[in-house]
Amino acid sequence: MISHWEMILRVAFGAFLGGAIGFERDRHRRQAGLRTHFLVGLASATFMVVSAHFYFFQHYGNATGIAADPSRIAASVVAGIGFLAGGAILKTGLTVQGLTTAAGLWLVASIGLCAGAGMYWEAFVVTALGLLALTLFRIFESKSRDVLRREVTVTLSKAPGVIPELLGKLSEAGAKASEFDFDRTAESSSVKISFEAEIPIRLGISAFLNLVEECPGVLGIQVRRV
Repeated sequence: MISHWEMILRVAFGAFLGGAIGFERDRHRRQAGLRTHFLVGLASATFMVVSAHFYFFQHYGNATGIAADPSRIAASVVAGIGFLAGGAILKTGLTVQGLTTAAGLWLVASIGLCAGAGMYWEAFVVTALGLLALTLFRIFESKSRDVLRREVTVTLSKAPGVIPELLGKLSEAGAKASEFDFDRTAESSSVKISFEAEIPIRLGISAFLNLVEECPGVLGIQVRRV
């Protein structure tokens, strides 16, 4: 049986490592940040400590007919974190956000369990590898840093040639549009198109909006973060 201080140390260590992952997520303004990851690490480490040592504190002694499975509480954490991680995944129009944050929450749960089991070095190394994946590996992804990604919805008149002209204007300005979604009905006098736009930082959002609004046939525009 370990001491109370050792159990507290395990819980605090799990919370601290979870907070380290959360700090990185906070810096990139993700849905789940420092507080959420800290709490996940704290909770999972606590569950692990309870799972491993609750039997001793029940003072069963040599009572017969009592069996306990210390792994059941810890196993439930793995299943339960899925509900929390699922809340971090958002589908906004044509894009899906939060997959990396959800994976990070799952990782933090495992780090907390590791710390709660007293596997300090393993928890530390896993945290370091997680931070490596979230920071350094970003440079290997195809996401360019010189563009702004926005989901754009444009309301257009049904006049012929309106859409090609709009796309031509965007192309001339260096903006790219992909993953088109059309919303058009026979009764309506307008058509809505939604697409993911890559806007050069040198152009900026304000100039992009002016460019779109100046195109013939544009009735309205909505821009959202991706």
